[in-house]
This record gives sequence, structure tokens and C-alpha cells, in this order.
Amino acid sequence: MPDLTRLAELLKEKHIIDEKIANLVGRPAQIGHVGEYIASAIFDITLERSAVAKAIDGHFATGPLVGRSVNVKWYAKLENALDLTPTHLPDEYLVLTGPRSAALSSRDTHRPWLIEFAFLFDAHQLVEQLSARGSKLGVASSVPRQYWDAAEIYPVQRNDRLMLSNEQRAMLALFA
Repeated sequence: MPDLTRLAELLKEKHIIDEKIANLVGRPAQIGHVGEYIASAIFDITLERSAVAKAIDGHFATGPLVGRSVNVKWYAKLENALDLTPTHLPDEYLVLTGPRSAALSSRDTHRPWLIEFAFLFDAHQLVEQLSARGSKLGVASSVPRQYWDAAEIYPVQRNDRLMLSNEQRAMLALFA
């Protein structure tokens, strides 16, 4: 019983924090919603009014990608998988992730909400490349490591389609 009692106490603490996060971001305290909020602030993305817009979370409001639609993903670990919507593609996928990890069992592990990497994929180009390889497209699509490397914008700026400022780098570092 002590473990169950302690779990109930911890969940009550979590609910208080989740409510504070939800009040701040204007949506439930789930990693996807919070990731969209963070991305909108750092990358000047105007989010869709509805959180259920098909495959598009918003549009870049400024910079070299102004007007382009974007689907923001935040994964607690970088496991070389990406949820794709090939029938309703945005222009861009902006992916925030925690540390690299092999897709192993989740038993006895922890998935903190960290941002150690950021990637920018041209959605149409990525789908074309994966289709040419015969990859299955959809939920948890396997994306080879070389595509992730080419799309990296943080911490190493390998993709120059969206050059990060020192201020953007500092904001991303807050979540490491």
C-alpha cells in the first residue's frame, strides 16, 4: 500500500503542475501541445486556432520560411521515427527531440521532456525520398539517420534553410 499511496500523492502534484502548464500554453499539458507552444515562441510560428487542424499546426510568420505551413513534433527521445501524414502534408516538419536512443523496451526508463536536438524537414522532399526507398509512411515512419543529420538545425546547424540566431539557440538550451 505505501507505493500506491505515494503514487497517488505524486499524481496530485503532477496535476497541479499540469494545470499551471495548461494555463500558460492554453491547451492541455501534453508534450505535443507544449512543443507547439515552444516552437511558436522560438521560431515565430502562428499556430492554428484549432488544435485539430489536419497535419498543420501553424505557419511561419517571419524569416526565410514565411507563410510555409508546419507540423511541429516533440519527441522525448530521438529514435529515428517520425509520424508522417502523406495524404495531408504540411510544407515543413519541425521536430524537437530529447537525447538519441535506440527503440528498445521502455521498462525501467524515464522520458523527460528535454530538447537536445531540433530538425527541419521539407515534408514533400522527405516523403519522396522515403517513398523511393520503399519505406512505410505513416505513424512512426522509419527515417534513416542520414536524413536526420541533414535536417539538423540544433545544436549543430547542418540545415541552412532556417539559420538559428544566438537568441533562438539560448531559448532551445533552456529545455536541455
